[in-house]
Amino acid sequence: MRRLLWAVVAAAVPAGFAGADTAADARATARLTAALASLQGLRAEFRQTVTDANGERVETAEGRLSLARPGRFRWDYRTPPQLIISDGTTVWLYDVDLAQVTVRAASETLAGTPALLLSGEGDLAEVFAVSDGGEADGLAWSRLVPRDGDGDFSELSVGIAGGELRRMTFMDRLGQTTRLEFTRIERNPRFDPATFTFTPPPGVDVVGRAPPGGG
Repeated sequence: MRRLLWAVVAAAVPAGFAGADTAADARATARLTAALASLQGLRAEFRQTVTDANGERVETAEGRLSLARPGRFRWDYRTPPQLIISDGTTVWLYDVDLAQVTVRAASETLAGTPALLLSGEGDLAEVFAVSDGGEADGLAWSRLVPRDGDGDFSELSVGIAGGELRRMTFMDRLGQTTRLEFTRIERNPRFDPATFTFTPPPGVDVVGRAPPGGG
């Protein structure tokens, strides 16, 4: 299973997204807020790299992200072929090689994860504490730490340049690090509504079920 997608990628960050303790942290919060505040949708190419606790690369993937806030997203992985779609209520993960679709409620899938940042659901100020992550690779970084210590990841960093989110890095509690780099970014594009709907193909195994009123 591609690690992001139960673990990453914010409708507009709420005005209450604060809590910075220093001037640098306040700037990091303001920078992140500005980058996301007017974001209603996003289309971009992405490259994903996963390294283990020793820094060894264990997984790479690439594909296209389509995002429409609140709550709708589509991650098309090219290699290996995989698809993850949310209509805001239900999330489907389709593994083409395994001929299997996993179905989950969006509210359960996104809660307390980096994906909440991009989905636009929930009160991020209650979920994350934000601090300044400095500058590196031409990007200004904002660091987010979950307030609930029981989740699967320990921290998330967001790299911003030119007012756009360019990179996301997050570390899980086993020491693995996932890096997502976005290119060919289109801000607030128009989407066909069918982009965020999914019907399992005939003959595939379906694990789980859509929540009431979903999918």
